Amino acid sequence: MDKLKAMATFVRIADAGTLTAAAKAGQASLPAVVRSLAALESHLGVRLFNRTTRRITLTAEGRQYLERCRAVLTAVADAESELTADAAQPTGPLVITAPALFGQMYVAPAVTRFVQRYDKVRVKLLLVDRVVNLLDEGVDVAVRIGPLNDSTLVAQTVGALRRPVVVSPAYLEAHGEPTHPDDLRRANCVLFTSNPGGAWTFHDGTRQFQVPVSGNLAFNMAIPAAEACVAGLGFGMFIEYQVAPHLAAGTLRTVLEAYEPPPRPINIVYPHARGLPARTRAFVAWMKDELARFGQ
Repeated sequence: MDKLKAMATFVRIADAGTLTAAAKAGQASLPAVVRSLAALESHLGVRLFNRTTRRITLTAEGRQYLERCRAVLTAVADAESELTADAAQPTGPLVITAPALFGQMYVAPAVTRFVQRYDKVRVKLLLVDRVVNLLDEGVDVAVRIGPLNDSTLVAQTVGALRRPVVVSPAYLEAHGEPTHPDDLRRANCVLFTSNPGGAWTFHDGTRQFQVPVSGNLAFNMAIPAAEACVAGLGFGMFIEYQVAPHLAAGTLRTVLEAYEPPPRPINIVYPHARGLPARTRAFVAWMKDELARFGQ
């Protein structure tokens, strides 16, 4: 059995969702795909898929093995790509997406520098605050913040972002500094319209808990919400990049650091581990360096 070929076939089945679609994607016959999967399962001594007449789904062992296979195939592809001529001068179109504000602040400048370095790559950058379906919308690479739900994508975690509670020095002088998140129940909080009367999440060691918060001002965007906090209208909870300029200037300061939830990961995400064009490989490597400032 060609183990690498069998692993690639297994990943193709997981991505395609059916044996027939995997055979078509790999330009192989259906019997060959079936034999490859059977040989791999026999070699491993575990079932990788649960199969019915209509559906095929990964088993728990299959999900675990899938991630390992992706990593191995990526390493092999990367090793081979270093020897190809086009790795030195990537060319062609590249579509990238990122969250709107984070994209404006950090991704767009990095993309500009990337195109200055690789001027034969034609880049389109989509800055939107929604989870873009990479395959359906023809996107090559996404920069995402937070946990990932789609196990069919390849993801590289490049950093992490805190989610602090911030407040202006003037508000603290007038109302005092909270010593525990429960103190926010009696304070005015600047909210987001997606969660106008909800709760903020905190951690105390390994224990997660929520504190109901309320306020007389809510926004649907981070920048005006941060500016309201600067104006002294109350506490706000943000992802740190959203208030980074104000923290640097001293117009906002963080409180309750000991109770912050775990940092949110920054991931570079792309659909396939194998056969990535040189332009995509170059951009992923470029962004890993650019976002190293948020090191985990």
